[in-house]
Amino acid sequence: NCGAITHKKIDCLEKPRKVGARWSGKDYAPDELIPVLPNLDFEGKRDRWIGYDTTTHDELLDEFSKVEKVKQQLKAESLNNNERIRQQTESKSDSDPEDEEDVDEYKYTEQANMPGTKFDNKKRQTVRNLRIREDTAKYLINLDANSAHYDPKSRSMRDNPLKDLAHKKPSELSFAGENFVRSTGQVKEIAKLQLFAWDAGERGSNVHLQAEPTKAALLHKEYSKRKDEFKSEVSNSIVDKYGGEEHLKAPPRELLLATTEEYVEYSRTGKIIKGQERVVPKSKYQEDVYVNGHTTVYGSFFQSGKWGYKCCCAVQKQAYCVGAASRSGADTPQLAPAEPKPTNNVDRTRSLIEMHQEKMVDVRKQKKQKTLEDRENPQAREERLKKVLEQLDSKEAAELAEGLDERKRKYNSMAVDKGPTEEEMEAWKLRKHMASDPMSKFTDDKT
Repeated sequence: NCGAITHKKIDCLEKPRKVGARWSGKDYAPDELIPVLPNLDFEGKRDRWIGYDTTTHDELLDEFSKVEKVKQQLKAESLNNNERIRQQTESKSDSDPEDEEDVDEYKYTEQANMPGTKFDNKKRQTVRNLRIREDTAKYLINLDANSAHYDPKSRSMRDNPLKDLAHKKPSELSFAGENFVRSTGQVKEIAKLQLFAWDAGERGSNVHLQAEPTKAALLHKEYSKRKDEFKSEVSNSIVDKYGGEEHLKAPPRELLLATTEEYVEYSRTGKIIKGQERVVPKSKYQEDVYVNGHTTVYGSFFQSGKWGYKCCCAVQKQAYCVGAASRSGADTPQLAPAEPKPTNNVDRTRSLIEMHQEKMVDVRKQKKQKTLEDRENPQAREERLKKVLEQLDSKEAAELAEGLDERKRKYNSMAVDKGPTEEEMEAWKLRKHMASDPMSKFTDDKT
C-alpha cells in the first residue's frame, strides 16, 4: 500500500490507495525503525516503556524551563511598571487631590465584582454563585413552621409559602411556589418564543432564546409574518380555483337565524303582549307539504295493506291527484284508524310510556289476583300444573314420533305463540335437567 517493507498491506496505517506505491512508483513511505531487542521474558514483552528514548523527555524538560524563564521575566516587568506608577501617583498627590480620588475610584472599580459572581485575582477565575445575594431565599419568605415544605436536596418549594394572604393573588406575589405557572403578561409570548427556538434548533437553525434573545424574537416575528402570508395565499388560491367567495363574506349563521322581521313584545314576566311567539318545529322533516296537486299527505289512506292519498285514493307515492274520479270507481277505502277521543275535557293523546305503564298496572293486578286465588284454592293450581305437564309429555311424544328436532325448527314457527304462563314456566323448571345436581342421574326423567 504505502511502499514500506517493514509491514504488510493489512497492517498499514495509511489511507488505502487506489494504486499502491509498488505499482505506481510514487510516494514511497519510509520504513519503520524496529529496535533490536534481546530475548525478553513474559514481563519484558508487556512492558509499555520498552524501547523508549529518554532524549525526548529531556526535550520536554528544556521546553518547560524556557517557559518558566519567560514567566519570570514578565512578572518582573509587571512589578517594575507597578512601582513606577505608584511613584508617579505619590508625586501628583501633593499637587492635585482630585486626581487622587479618581485613581482610588479606578483602583476599587477593578476589584469590584458583578452581583452573583466572585472573581479571584490570584487564581484568575470567576465563580458563579447559585443565586444573587440581594434576593430573599425561598425558605426565608415565611418562617412559620407550618408553611410550605422546602426540600434542601433539590432546593425546591412546590407549595405557595404565602397562601395565607387571601387578599393577594398568586400572580401578584414575587414567589408563589414552583407549581404556580404564570399566565398573565408576556408569559405566553415567551413560551411561544421558547417553543419556536426549540423547533428551529431541531431543524438545524442556530437559535437560542437565552443566548441571543433579540435574534430569536426577530426570527419568530418574521416566521409568523410568513406563515400568515402563506395561509392567505392558500385560501385565495382555493377561492380562485373553486369560487364561493360570497359565502365567506356572509354574516354568521347565528346572526342570520336570530334576526327576523316579526315584531314581538314581551312583558316583565316574559309573557307575550303583542305579536306571535315563534313556533318550534316538531321534527327536522317538512310537514303538511302537498305535492302533485294532492290536498292530503301520503299515508292518510289505507286499503288492502297499502298506503296512499285520501283525496284521490291513489296508492302510488309519485302519482298526480285526479280528484273524485278515481274515488268513484274504487272500492270503499279503509281509512287509517282514527284515534279515540279522550273522555275527559282535556284534549291530548297518551304517549307510549303512559300506555305501557297502564298495561303493566293491569298485569300486576291480574298476577296479584291469581296468586290470591291460588292461595285460597291450592288444588286448582295443582290441577292446572298437572294438565300442563300432560300437554308437554304429549307434545314431546308427538315430536319423537314425527322425528322433529327443536334445533331445526324454522325462524317464524313460534311467531303465533304468546308468552308462557306461570304454570308452563313451573313445569319447565320441574322438567329441567340440573347438571350440577349429583342425584339427577338416579331420578326418573319425568319426575
